[in-house]
Amino acid sequence: MDLEPYRGELVAYCYRMAGSFHEAEDLVQETMLRAWKARDRYDDTRASVRTWLYRIATNVCLTALEGRARRPLPSGMGSPSDDPGAPLTPAFDVPWLQPFPDARFDVGARTDLRLALVAATQLLPARQRAVLVLREVLEFSAAEVAVQLGATVPAVNSALQRARAALAAAGDAGEVTEPDDPSTRAVIEQYVRAFEAADVPALVRLLTEDAVLEMPPVPLWYQGSHDYGLFMRRVFDTRGTDWTLRRLTANGQPALAAYAPEPGGHRLHTLQVFTVTGGRVAHNVVFADPAVFRAFDLPERISFDERR
Repeated sequence: MDLEPYRGELVAYCYRMAGSFHEAEDLVQETMLRAWKARDRYDDTRASVRTWLYRIATNVCLTALEGRARRPLPSGMGSPSDDPGAPLTPAFDVPWLQPFPDARFDVGARTDLRLALVAATQLLPARQRAVLVLREVLEFSAAEVAVQLGATVPAVNSALQRARAALAAAGDAGEVTEPDDPSTRAVIEQYVRAFEAADVPALVRLLTEDAVLEMPPVPLWYQGSHDYGLFMRRVFDTRGTDWTLRRLTANGQPALAAYAPEPGGHRLHTLQVFTVTGGRVAHNVVFADPAVFRAFDLPERISFDERR
Protein backbone atom coordinates (compact mmCIF):
# COMPACT_ATOMS: atom_id res chain seq x y z
CA MET A 1 0.00 0.00 0.00
CA ASP A 2 1.61 3.24 -1.18
CA LEU A 3 0.56 6.09 1.13
CA GLU A 4 3.16 8.68 0.10
CA PRO A 5 1.13 10.24 -2.76
CA TYR A 6 -1.34 11.48 -0.12
CA ARG A 7 1.24 13.08 2.19
CA GLY A 8 1.08 16.61 0.73
CA GLU A 9 -2.69 16.99 0.90
CA LEU A 10 -2.74 15.44 4.37
CA VAL A 11 -0.15 17.95 5.59
CA ALA A 12 -2.31 20.77 4.22
CA TYR A 13 -5.37 19.30 5.97
CA CYS A 14 -3.60 18.91 9.30
CA TYR A 15 -2.20 22.43 8.92
CA ARG A 16 -5.73 23.80 8.49
CA MET A 17 -6.69 21.93 11.65
CA ALA A 18 -3.66 22.76 13.80
CA GLY A 19 -2.46 26.12 12.42
CA SER A 20 1.16 24.94 12.59
CA PHE A 21 3.18 23.50 9.71
CA HIS A 22 5.60 21.66 12.02
CA GLU A 23 2.75 20.16 14.02
CA ALA A 24 0.97 19.20 10.80
CA GLU A 25 4.01 17.22 9.66
CA ASP A 26 4.06 15.36 12.99
CA LEU A 27 0.32 14.66 12.78
CA VAL A 28 0.68 13.26 9.26
CA GLN A 29 3.58 11.08 10.36
CA GLU A 30 1.37 9.66 13.11
CA THR A 31 -1.42 9.17 10.55
CA MET A 32 0.89 7.26 8.22
CA LEU A 33 2.15 5.10 11.07
CA ARG A 34 -1.38 4.20 12.16
CA ALA A 35 -2.42 3.49 8.59
CA TRP A 36 0.57 1.23 8.00
CA LYS A 37 -0.14 -0.74 11.19
CA ALA A 38 -3.82 -1.10 10.20
CA ARG A 39 -3.24 -1.86 6.52
CA ASP A 40 -4.33 -5.50 6.86
CA ARG A 41 -7.72 -4.36 8.17
CA TYR A 42 -8.37 -1.90 5.34
CA ASP A 43 -11.46 -2.85 3.28
CA ASP A 44 -11.52 -1.25 -0.17
CA THR A 45 -15.22 -2.11 -0.55
CA ARG A 46 -16.09 0.31 2.27
CA ALA A 47 -13.91 3.33 1.45
CA SER A 48 -11.14 4.50 -0.84
CA VAL A 49 -7.61 4.70 0.54
CA ARG A 50 -7.91 8.50 0.52
CA THR A 51 -11.15 8.51 2.52
CA TRP A 52 -9.69 5.96 4.95
CA LEU A 53 -6.56 8.08 5.45
CA TYR A 54 -8.60 11.21 6.14
CA ARG A 55 -10.61 9.33 8.76
CA ILE A 56 -7.37 8.38 10.51
CA ALA A 57 -5.94 11.89 10.12
CA THR A 58 -9.10 13.45 11.53
CA ASN A 59 -8.97 11.24 14.60
CA VAL A 60 -5.27 12.04 15.06
CA CYS A 61 -5.95 15.78 14.82
CA LEU A 62 -8.95 15.77 17.14
CA THR A 63 -7.01 13.83 19.77
CA ALA A 64 -4.03 16.20 19.49
CA LEU A 65 -6.23 19.31 19.66
CA GLU A 66 -8.27 18.20 22.65
CA GLY A 67 -7.99 20.91 25.29
CA ARG A 68 -5.52 22.85 23.14
CA ALA A 69 -5.65 26.63 22.83
CA ARG A 70 -6.30 28.07 19.38
CA ARG A 71 -3.44 29.56 17.36
CA PRO A 72 -4.14 33.27 16.83
CA LEU A 73 -2.53 36.17 15.04
CA PRO A 74 -1.96 39.37 17.07
CA SER A 75 -4.92 41.04 15.34
CA GLY A 76 -7.17 38.38 16.84
CA MET A 77 -6.18 39.18 20.41
CA GLY A 78 -7.13 42.81 20.93
CA SER A 79 -7.22 46.33 19.56
CA PRO A 80 -4.46 47.79 17.36
CA SER A 81 -1.68 49.79 18.98
CA ASP A 82 -1.51 53.53 18.44
CA ASP A 83 2.15 53.75 19.50
CA PRO A 84 4.61 52.93 16.68
CA GLY A 85 7.43 53.24 19.21
CA ALA A 86 6.04 50.64 21.64
CA PRO A 87 8.52 47.99 22.92
CA LEU A 88 8.63 44.90 20.70
CA THR A 89 8.42 42.27 23.42
CA PRO A 90 7.80 38.73 22.08
CA ALA A 91 5.13 36.59 23.73
CA PHE A 92 6.61 33.12 23.36
CA ASP A 93 3.97 31.60 25.62
CA VAL A 94 1.34 32.13 22.91
CA PRO A 95 1.03 29.31 20.32
CA TRP A 96 0.97 31.66 17.33
CA LEU A 97 -0.47 30.75 13.95
CA GLN A 98 2.30 29.82 11.51
CA PRO A 99 2.48 30.22 7.71
CA PHE A 100 2.40 27.34 5.23
CA PRO A 101 5.48 26.96 2.97
CA ASP A 102 3.98 26.51 -0.50
CA ALA A 103 7.16 25.17 -2.07
CA ARG A 104 7.28 22.14 0.23
CA PHE A 105 4.14 20.42 -1.09
CA ASP A 106 1.97 20.58 -4.20
CA VAL A 107 -1.54 20.72 -2.80
CA GLY A 108 -3.31 22.35 -5.74
CA ALA A 109 -5.47 25.43 -5.17
CA ARG A 110 -4.45 27.34 -2.05
CA THR A 111 -7.19 29.95 -1.70
CA ASP A 112 -8.52 28.12 1.36
CA LEU A 113 -5.01 28.22 2.92
CA ARG A 114 -5.07 32.02 3.23
CA LEU A 115 -3.79 33.15 6.62
CA ALA A 116 -6.97 35.10 7.37
CA LEU A 117 -9.15 32.07 6.72
CA VAL A 118 -6.93 29.70 8.70
CA ALA A 119 -6.91 32.20 11.57
CA ALA A 120 -10.70 32.46 11.42
CA THR A 121 -11.02 28.68 11.29
CA GLN A 122 -9.01 28.50 14.51
CA LEU A 123 -11.95 30.17 16.26
CA LEU A 124 -14.10 27.09 15.63
CA PRO A 125 -14.28 24.07 17.91
CA ALA A 126 -12.06 21.32 16.51
CA ARG A 127 -14.92 19.10 15.29
CA GLN A 128 -16.59 22.03 13.49
CA ARG A 129 -13.21 22.85 11.99
CA ALA A 130 -12.92 19.29 10.69
CA VAL A 131 -16.43 19.34 9.23
CA LEU A 132 -15.82 22.65 7.47
CA VAL A 133 -12.54 21.57 5.89
CA LEU A 134 -13.70 18.07 4.95
CA ARG A 135 -16.96 19.31 3.40
CA GLU A 136 -16.08 22.74 1.93
CA VAL A 137 -12.42 22.33 1.00
CA LEU A 138 -11.95 18.62 0.36
CA GLU A 139 -15.52 18.10 -0.89
CA PHE A 140 -16.29 14.89 0.96
CA SER A 141 -19.99 14.10 1.14
CA ALA A 142 -21.91 14.59 4.36
CA ALA A 143 -22.23 10.81 4.63
CA GLU A 144 -18.47 10.34 4.28
CA VAL A 145 -17.75 13.00 6.89
CA ALA A 146 -20.28 11.41 9.24
CA VAL A 147 -18.39 8.12 9.01
CA GLN A 148 -15.03 9.88 9.48
CA LEU A 149 -16.28 11.62 12.63
CA GLY A 150 -18.49 8.84 13.97
CA ALA A 151 -21.48 11.18 13.71
CA THR A 152 -24.81 11.35 11.91
CA VAL A 153 -25.46 13.17 8.64
CA PRO A 154 -27.83 15.68 10.33
CA ALA A 155 -25.15 16.40 12.95
CA VAL A 156 -22.58 17.02 10.21
CA ASN A 157 -24.92 19.35 8.32
CA SER A 158 -25.72 21.26 11.51
CA ALA A 159 -22.02 21.63 12.37
CA LEU A 160 -21.32 22.88 8.85
CA GLN A 161 -24.04 25.54 9.12
CA ARG A 162 -22.65 26.77 12.44
CA ALA A 163 -19.10 26.86 11.04
CA ARG A 164 -20.19 28.83 7.97
CA ALA A 165 -22.00 31.37 10.16
CA ALA A 166 -18.95 31.79 12.38
CA LEU A 167 -16.68 32.41 9.39
CA ALA A 168 -18.98 34.84 7.59
CA ALA A 169 -16.83 37.76 8.71
CA ALA A 170 -13.66 36.30 7.16
CA GLY A 171 -14.50 37.85 3.79
CA ASP A 172 -14.78 36.58 0.24
CA ALA A 173 -11.72 34.68 -0.99
CA GLY A 174 -12.39 36.12 -4.42
CA GLU A 175 -11.42 39.57 -3.18
CA VAL A 176 -7.81 38.47 -2.76
CA THR A 177 -5.65 38.14 -5.85
CA GLU A 178 -3.28 35.23 -6.41
CA PRO A 179 0.53 35.63 -6.20
CA ASP A 180 0.95 35.08 -9.95
CA ASP A 181 -1.66 37.70 -10.86
CA PRO A 182 0.14 40.39 -12.93
CA SER A 183 -1.23 43.26 -10.83
CA THR A 184 -0.21 41.51 -7.62
CA ARG A 185 3.29 40.84 -8.92
CA ALA A 186 3.59 44.49 -9.89
CA VAL A 187 2.57 45.65 -6.40
CA ILE A 188 5.05 43.29 -4.74
CA GLU A 189 7.85 44.39 -7.08
CA GLN A 190 7.16 48.02 -6.20
CA TYR A 191 7.12 47.09 -2.52
CA VAL A 192 10.50 45.35 -2.86
CA ARG A 193 12.03 48.38 -4.57
CA ALA A 194 10.65 50.76 -1.97
CA PHE A 195 11.73 48.58 0.93
CA GLU A 196 15.25 48.05 -0.36
CA ALA A 197 15.51 51.80 -0.94
CA ALA A 198 14.14 52.47 2.58
CA ASP A 199 11.61 54.76 0.89
CA VAL A 200 8.83 55.02 3.47
CA PRO A 201 6.59 57.40 1.46
CA ALA A 202 6.73 54.97 -1.49
CA LEU A 203 5.81 52.07 0.80
CA VAL A 204 2.86 54.01 2.21
CA ARG A 205 1.57 54.79 -1.28
CA LEU A 206 1.30 51.03 -1.89
CA LEU A 207 -0.96 50.48 1.14
CA THR A 208 -4.70 50.58 1.55
CA GLU A 209 -5.87 53.27 3.93
CA ASP A 210 -6.64 50.74 6.69
CA ALA A 211 -3.71 48.38 6.01
CA VAL A 212 -2.81 46.01 8.85
CA LEU A 213 0.73 45.22 10.01
CA GLU A 214 1.29 42.52 12.61
CA MET A 215 4.41 40.73 13.83
CA PRO A 216 4.05 37.43 15.72
CA PRO A 217 5.50 36.53 18.21
CA VAL A 218 5.20 40.23 19.17
CA PRO A 219 1.55 40.70 20.21
CA LEU A 220 1.41 44.28 18.89
CA TRP A 221 -0.32 45.14 15.65
CA TYR A 222 -1.06 48.33 13.75
CA GLN A 223 -3.89 49.45 11.49
CA GLY A 224 -3.76 52.29 9.01
CA SER A 225 -1.20 53.37 6.46
CA HIS A 226 -0.03 56.24 8.70
CA ASP A 227 1.01 54.05 11.63
CA TYR A 228 2.37 51.43 9.21
CA GLY A 229 4.64 54.11 7.74
CA LEU A 230 5.75 55.37 11.15
CA PHE A 231 6.68 51.86 12.20
CA MET A 232 8.65 51.27 9.00
CA ARG A 233 10.56 54.50 9.64
CA ARG A 234 11.42 53.10 13.06
CA VAL A 235 12.65 49.85 11.46
CA PHE A 236 15.01 51.65 9.08
CA ASP A 237 16.24 54.01 11.79
CA THR A 238 17.11 51.16 14.15
CA ARG A 239 18.19 48.36 11.77
CA GLY A 240 19.70 50.32 8.90
CA THR A 241 18.59 50.92 5.33
CA ASP A 242 20.57 48.43 3.24
CA TRP A 243 18.06 45.56 3.31
CA THR A 244 17.68 42.83 0.71
CA LEU A 245 14.52 40.80 0.00
CA ARG A 246 13.85 37.40 -1.54
CA ARG A 247 10.52 36.51 -3.15
CA LEU A 248 8.50 33.39 -2.33
CA THR A 249 4.90 32.42 -1.54
CA ALA A 250 3.14 31.22 1.60
CA ASN A 251 -0.48 30.16 2.08
CA GLY A 252 -1.09 30.91 -1.60
CA GLN A 253 -0.09 34.53 -0.96
CA PRO A 254 2.94 36.57 -2.03
CA ALA A 255 5.69 36.57 0.57
CA LEU A 256 9.12 38.09 1.09
CA ALA A 257 12.09 36.98 3.17
CA ALA A 258 13.67 40.16 4.56
CA TYR A 259 17.40 40.22 5.31
CA ALA A 260 18.71 43.01 7.54
CA PRO A 261 22.18 44.49 6.99
CA GLU A 262 25.08 43.32 9.12
CA PRO A 263 28.87 43.50 8.68
CA GLY A 264 29.82 41.49 5.61
CA GLY A 265 26.33 40.70 4.40
CA HIS A 266 22.72 40.30 5.53
CA ARG A 267 20.99 38.19 8.19
CA LEU A 268 17.47 36.78 7.95
CA HIS A 269 15.17 39.03 9.95
CA THR A 270 11.56 38.29 9.02
CA LEU A 271 9.24 36.41 6.68
CA GLN A 272 6.46 38.68 5.46
CA VAL A 273 3.17 37.36 4.03
CA PHE A 274 1.04 39.83 2.06
CA THR A 275 -2.61 40.20 1.24
CA VAL A 276 -3.08 42.31 -1.90
CA THR A 277 -6.52 43.67 -2.76
CA GLY A 278 -7.46 46.26 -5.35
CA GLY A 279 -3.84 46.82 -6.35
CA ARG A 280 -2.76 47.71 -2.80
CA VAL A 281 -1.26 45.89 0.18
CA ALA A 282 -4.08 45.40 2.68
CA HIS A 283 -2.33 43.17 5.20
CA ASN A 284 1.24 42.18 6.05
CA VAL A 285 1.90 39.43 8.61
CA VAL A 286 5.56 39.65 9.58
CA PHE A 287 6.89 36.44 11.16
CA ALA A 288 10.08 36.63 13.22
CA ASP A 289 10.13 33.10 14.68
CA PRO A 290 13.24 31.06 13.68
CA ALA A 291 11.02 27.94 13.58
CA VAL A 292 9.09 29.56 10.74
CA PHE A 293 12.31 30.26 8.86
CA ARG A 294 13.33 26.59 9.12
CA ALA A 295 10.04 25.46 7.60
CA PHE A 296 10.80 27.58 4.52
CA ASP A 297 14.43 26.33 4.22
CA LEU A 298 15.66 29.93 4.19
CA PRO A 299 19.39 30.60 4.55
CA GLU A 300 20.17 32.33 7.82
CA ARG A 301 22.69 34.63 6.23
CA ILE A 302 23.59 35.82 2.72
CA SER A 303 26.77 37.51 1.70
CA PHE A 304 27.06 40.59 -0.48
CA ASP A 305 28.05 38.34 -3.40
CA GLU A 306 24.78 36.37 -3.07
CA ARG A 307 22.55 39.39 -3.51
CA ARG A 308 20.45 39.50 -6.67
